[in-house]
Amino acid sequence: MFHLFALLSLSISILSAVVISIDEAFNPQPMWIMNVVWPATALYFGPLALFFYFRVGRKPQKQAEDSSREQVQKKTEHIEDWTQIAMATSHCGAGCALADLVTEFVLFVFGITLLGSELWASYLWDFVIAWMVGIAFQYFTIKPMRSLSPSQGLAAAAKADTLSILAFQVGMYGWMAIVYFVFFRQPHLHPNQATYWFMMQIGMICGFITSYPMNGVLLRIGWKERMG
Repeated sequence: MFHLFALLSLSISILSAVVISIDEAFNPQPMWIMNVVWPATALYFGPLALFFYFRVGRKPQKQAEDSSREQVQKKTEHIEDWTQIAMATSHCGAGCALADLVTEFVLFVFGITLLGSELWASYLWDFVIAWMVGIAFQYFTIKPMRSLSPSQGLAAAAKADTLSILAFQVGMYGWMAIVYFVFFRQPHLHPNQATYWFMMQIGMICGFITSYPMNGVLLRIGWKERMG
């Protein structure tokens, strides 16, 4: 039953990501990187990400685009702070989700371990790849918004996302440790099992929760850009 529940969760999440991607194909985001962020967020938040995409993330329709600049600015200014923080956190989480999706399969296929443990290898390489992808995501956000040179954009991206990713990994790694040492001690779960990815979905949500306060700080001090 647990396996079937995991399959159901993964199927609904993938379907949510597909729905968002299809809508974005006809209604692309003004900031192109968000076309990647929203479907990636749906891979672990599922229908909740789909709801918030249509609630606050979807590009306005033609009639809204025809509104005056003053009206659009006024609407943007009234977007709640929690929404801005959540969008910034999802930006970080999307990079982690995509990195983990690839990294976990590679580690499993090649049987890579660290100090004899699959978990420690996952900790190391998930962070390295997630950090690199997260920096890339931030680079393509910050550089055009601030009109920076490539080197300045890279430095600003590293400054904006390093602490955010570290905070995200705290929650995700904590959950992974519980799954590895408590829930599935013998045998351990592996990436060729649906239950493994269902646990990873929960881990990503835990990472979102622990990264949320950090993203709020980064937005307030101006190290991250508002995504609304």
